[in-house]
Amino acid sequence: MSDTRTEPFSDRSDVCGVTADGAAWLASAGTYPRSTLALWEDRPDAPVVLPCGTAFDVVNAPGIFGRRMLDRLWDDGPGSGPVAVFRGRMLLFAAPGTAHRLPSLVQWEECGRTGAIPPLLCHGNGDAVTLPAPLPTRATPTPFDSRWLVAPDTRHPWLPGPEILLWAAVRAARAAVRISIFPPADQDAKVYDVSRRR
Repeated sequence: MSDTRTEPFSDRSDVCGVTADGAAWLASAGTYPRSTLALWEDRPDAPVVLPCGTAFDVVNAPGIFGRRMLDRLWDDGPGSGPVAVFRGRMLLFAAPGTAHRLPSLVQWEECGRTGAIPPLLCHGNGDAVTLPAPLPTRATPTPFDSRWLVAPDTRHPWLPGPEILLWAAVRAARAAVRISIFPPADQDAKVYDVSRRR
């Protein structure tokens, strides 16, 4: 009797799934990497909780704002490290130490402004995050599915630092602000409906 199971992590070019090297990198963050890999080999659709601070930090952004940050990183910047969506939030993987530095950089940048950058949750040393399953659970994911947008594919992925993520957040905030060329309306002005004129 032959075993028809396929290797759960292949070195394919599937953008939705984690490769074998990417899975090894993710598992290296945990205390028991071999146990994590064994779990994923048995259940490649299982999410897992991994600690932050050694292999990576995670910047957890609101979904739409996080998408704008990701667009800035890829359209105008150096690209991103691995990126996942979990429960409607964007998880941007960052270099270790980013979670410690980024909040103060954002606070400094926002000094005197009205909070154009929404609160970013920064997970670093002593924190843990729940990551999506290494392989997609459905062929066509819904917007609420937890999934990888940029799946880890190497044992040493490039990870942006706090300055690059600050740059992306500032650009994303500026893109979200709509600037009107019209002055604000006078609240006491009389408005006439000219659409009924003959």
